Amino acid sequence: MDYPLLNAFWTMCLIFLWVLWLILLFRIIGDIFRSRDLNNWAKTGWLILVIVLPFLGVFIYVIARGHGMSEREVAQAERQQKQLQAYLKETVATGDAGGGHADALAKLADLKKHGDITDEEFQKAKAKILA
Repeated sequence: MDYPLLNAFWTMCLIFLWVLWLILLFRIIGDIFRSRDLNNWAKTGWLILVIVLPFLGVFIYVIARGHGMSEREVAQAERQQKQLQAYLKETVATGDAGGGHADALAKLADLKKHGDITDEEFQKAKAKILA
């Protein structure tokens, strides 16, 4: 007797395990390249082991160096966060300075246009803003 539903379930389980293993393989390859405590020869050796004997290489890597994988990933995330913070700080600082000057100059031009300040006062205020 044929069990099509059971076969479909079994196929889904195998696909899930295969995708899970591929994700683990790519994370390990990324960890090998990210690791700063390995020299180039050690990285090459681990890559050859993981590529030539994929299942065995992945399991050996997880047993031998798995404890440091999370630490290296957290350190990488912290470095990226610091770079993002520095970029945002730089971008916001230059954006505020330009936007602040433009807004102040627009307000001054409005005041001059309405006759609230003289041309001489406008030039002094403009020089003060741009200084």
